[in-house]
Amino acid sequence: MLIKSKPSISEHEITDPLIFSQRRQIIKAFAATTLASATGIGKVFAGETNDNRLTTTPAEVVKNYTNYYEFSFNKQDSTKLAQALPIDPWNIEISGEVERPMRLNLEQLLKQQTIQDYVYRFRCVEAWSMVVPWQGFQLVNLLKLVKPLSSARYVKFTTLFNPQAMPNQLTSSSLDWPYTEGLRIDEATHPLTILAVGMYGESLPKQNGAPLRLIVPWKYGFKSIKAIVKIELLKDQPNTAWNQAAPNEYGFYANVNPAVAHPRWSQHSERVLGSSFFTARRETELFNGYGEQVADLYRDMDLRRFI
Repeated sequence: MLIKSKPSISEHEITDPLIFSQRRQIIKAFAATTLASATGIGKVFAGETNDNRLTTTPAEVVKNYTNYYEFSFNKQDSTKLAQALPIDPWNIEISGEVERPMRLNLEQLLKQQTIQDYVYRFRCVEAWSMVVPWQGFQLVNLLKLVKPLSSARYVKFTTLFNPQAMPNQLTSSSLDWPYTEGLRIDEATHPLTILAVGMYGESLPKQNGAPLRLIVPWKYGFKSIKAIVKIELLKDQPNTAWNQAAPNEYGFYANVNPAVAHPRWSQHSERVLGSSFFTARRETELFNGYGEQVADLYRDMDLRRFI
């Protein structure tokens, strides 16, 4: 079944469609991390297109241009440094305001999920963007397993703490480690919110957040936390890494909004990764173009105040 969600994304925006269209079955690609136990594969696209123009963002750019501050503040260095991170076995703890707290290894988790393809825009707060084909599953399907209580109003995510493999956790004081992020419960259970375990039809590279990362396509990229080991359902809004480190620059909600500038730069437009020097910047859209699906989540909120 092909599930298509709006807004439309033309094919020339999608990173490396040749790789995407010729990808191996996701079950094969994940043999090393036991994805073969997943129950099935579906396809969820962020748009449809008949446009066959060349793409603007090659896959190698996505794999080698990452903000992964546990390893390095240099976007290219983290690709090499992340290879030392052990990701097998991998355990995830889910606790808090739930009826059935759980501790699962990745194999157990994937046995209970259907892995699907999601083609999403990704917009960084630094004003660059890309379009990525992810493989993963809706976060809401995992949260259903633990049966959230009515008191659960927020979801907090925590990254692995491993200073031996993640050197900046030991040497950098720019952020409190381990890295944390959070969503409101209605954001976390929205069908666009996924946990990614792969991209381009292959297992998720370590530098891109393997083996499990959050993807929330209408928010700035720093919300899409990598290498998740803990998920907590809470009554109160949690502290999150960047919001705590620089609250005047990084709001808790971090919704993409061209009308609200970062204190040090405009958010009106974005540089498309992999495009040529002569390519015009792309105009940034409210909610990264997903307003039709998510605007109702914020209908009673002042988006200039709740940034």
